[in-house]
Amino acid sequence: QVQLVESGGGLVQAGGSLRLSCAASGRTFRIYTTGWFRQAPGKEREFVAAVRHTGGSTYNTDSVRGRFTISRDAVKNTAYLQMNALEPEDTAVYVCAATDRLLWEERPSPDRFDYWGQGTQVTVSS
Repeated sequence: QVQLVESGGGLVQAGGSLRLSCAASGRTFRIYTTGWFRQAPGKEREFVAAVRHTGGSTYNTDSVRGRFTISRDAVKNTAYLQMNALEPEDTAVYVCAATDRLLWEERPSPDRFDYWGQGTQVTVSS
């Protein structure tokens, strides 16, 4: 099994930045893709970004428009989501997800991921 724990969320003013972390433990050697989703109240879970552990990443460009960067530290088994120029519309619970598959879709759906964290709240004030 794989366990994912997010951290780094909080309250920030519009235009500010946050860096989210997703620490993986357990059978981390099984993970080939790590992603971030977000869910705002009353809305469906939305794909944000994903990184393949063999290289390459993909983003929901409609939502993040070059403001977010996903990265991964293989030694620490931790994935990061650097979020800049935050907007009130970015307010949501951000959830880390992982799978033992290499995902090549531009916007993988939630059902393509096998492991999920509990989420971390990000609130952007105007």
